[in-house]
Amino acid sequence: MNVRRLAAVDMHGTRGTARRRRIILAEFLVGVVAMVALGIWLLASSSSLGSRAIGLWFTGAGLNYAPLSIHALALMRPGALDAELTGVDIDRERRRYTVLQLWVFVPLALVVFGIRDALARRRAAR
Repeated sequence: MNVRRLAAVDMHGTRGTARRRRIILAEFLVGVVAMVALGIWLLASSSSLGSRAIGLWFTGAGLNYAPLSIHALALMRPGALDAELTGVDIDRERRRYTVLQLWVFVPLALVVFGIRDALARRRAAR
């Protein structure tokens, strides 16, 4: 699971329009803010264990949008998305990442994958 590639494939979609890129970026940014805010609100205002568990889930799932947002912001630079997807079979990757994006629902999964990818890039650069 490559979080940057997930963001790139999602931003490109079927045609790679600038409009889609902006919409997906907005989705990622709103996902972080709205889900984390709702999660924190539930944690702070709830007294039941179930509501707190849901608050933790919203917070963790919302944080999954942070690495997607960071990559999407970087991919908004002119030519960055095209460079990321050079030589990639977009249709095959889109089908693959359609299933893999379900990891967004696993709290902190994309955060962990993103950290793992960053550490691997750092090791490769040495």
